[in-house]
Amino acid sequence: MALNPFFLQGSQSEQRLIQELINEQLKIYGVEVTYIPRKIVKKDNILNEIQSSKFNDNFLLEAYVNTYEGHGGAGDILTKFGMNLKDELSITISKERFEDFITPFLQVMPDSEVEVYTRPREGDLIYFPLGRRIFEVKFVEHEKPFYQLGKNYVYELKCELFEYEDEMGGWDQLSTTTDAIDEVLESQGYITTLKLVSIGSIATVGLSTVTGYIRKITLNDDGYGYTKVPTVQITPAPGIFGVDATAVAITTSINNVYSVKEILITNPGSGYIDVPTITIVGATEVIKGVGIVTYGVGAAATATLVTTDSGIGEITVTSDGSGYTSIPSITFGTPTSGIGTAIGQVIINSTTNVVTGVRLSDAGIGYTSGTGIATISAPPIITGIGTFQFNEVVTGSISGAKARVKTWNVNTNTLKVGTTDGTFVPSDIIVGSASSARYSVDYIETAEFSDKYDKGSEIETEADSIIDFSESNPFGNY
Repeated sequence: MALNPFFLQGSQSEQRLIQELINEQLKIYGVEVTYIPRKIVKKDNILNEIQSSKFNDNFLLEAYVNTYEGHGGAGDILTKFGMNLKDELSITISKERFEDFITPFLQVMPDSEVEVYTRPREGDLIYFPLGRRIFEVKFVEHEKPFYQLGKNYVYELKCELFEYEDEMGGWDQLSTTTDAIDEVLESQGYITTLKLVSIGSIATVGLSTVTGYIRKITLNDDGYGYTKVPTVQITPAPGIFGVDATAVAITTSINNVYSVKEILITNPGSGYIDVPTITIVGATEVIKGVGIVTYGVGAAATATLVTTDSGIGEITVTSDGSGYTSIPSITFGTPTSGIGTAIGQVIINSTTNVVTGVRLSDAGIGYTSGTGIATISAPPIITGIGTFQFNEVVTGSISGAKARVKTWNVNTNTLKVGTTDGTFVPSDIIVGSASSARYSVDYIETAEFSDKYDKGSEIETEADSIIDFSESNPFGNY
């Protein structure tokens, strides 16, 4: 038999009254928590598993703490792997408040990021200000109390402590723009500590003066066919005290004609009496079925020898500097005679941006030990610039590694970043995507996983200070 039509099982006005009473009670006796929705970055379409997530939005929401006597769950557990915190939290939120103040924001997000927006979802995060902890929603109960007057009014969220594992695919994307929450996240997850220094430092060189040296090498014929760099051969210096001169050929291409552009001296040598012979030998290669192939012929050069005065000898890089994104200039001191100033070209490593050597086009003449000095120009940027921002992506210009900023200490130039996509290397230029801050990596201090709820490592550290486990029998003698 049907229900009595004259007795309602719940009218809209009665349901409205209950909902408003619940909302009022939550505002009076509740706790203001922060609801952080999970957004999908990458999903496995085969297993339907979320592989990468991001948390970059947050909403304030009043909630009633069901576990008012303390955290639920197993609590603090001492296992063979150390101590773990297994605290749980149960809270109740208003169904209407969620649908009116959170759903509209989630609804406008792409379906690929938010699949369900009408209710709280398992995997979302709750920041609980009492204790400054972040919990993960594990289960959403929507039928408690069970259809009072024919309707449900609240969601009961079963939560566990959020174990931060940097499960963001490459580098984490967890930033709530709320300082209190972000401070909790700064010390969790995989953390790499980078010690940074100024981007650029000036390279320095050491040099000496020599006699009986090659001042310059003049190219008489540039030849042709030098698709590979030829070898420059110089007659050895006489006697046991002489130093052999060395040089390298610089090639060029004009209208597909490959020729020698110039000859640069890497060591002017010393002790020469007669003008040495310069021979330019094209590179060779044995090709199967063809024989020996020579790359380039016809280039010829002569040396200018100085025997009665002194000039710049071999140049040694004493400090390779840093931050040389373009080739710097080198300036030599004025010789004692006032004539014949040396001219050189600086060589840099375009990958590491450091100075690797200096070549001479003119070793000069009239130098003494006091005038034999050289100065390399400064790199484009000497000092680091800018201030890194929390959670911005930083990229290494050399390694290409990427990470998100945890903390930045401007006083110690210490940058802590989350899980990296790639590996930073010394001399890396770290550039912030949002701040445009730029610094160079001096060295990497640590790369470790930090979990504030896992105390196993702390217990182990304290135990190591009590018992010497390096001994075969740390507890005493047989």
